[in-house]
Amino acid sequence: MAWMIGRTAALADPEAARRKALAKLQGLAGLDDPEGLVVPILIDAILMAESYRGARHQVDFLNDLTERVDALIRELNIHEKTRDWAKAS
Repeated sequence: MAWMIGRTAALADPEAARRKALAKLQGLAGLDDPEGLVVPILIDAILMAESYRGARHQVDFLNDLTERVDALIRELNIHEKTRDWAKAS
């Protein structure tokens, strides 16, 4: 059960991409430490926005943000699969 919005989909229909992301984030309640996963992403997003403000260069903190988002998605996917397996049993 892979999940990815993708650049093309996000740019073509940002509202649909937001709805897909929100639907995925509803699984946070089932994780052991949702705050531990989400708070670092929010901090990186704030730092990235501030570092990019008015600049015409590579976005600082983007690699850190990407890694944390990937980790969050991995945890949500694991939670979904575990929940699906439990329902199937």
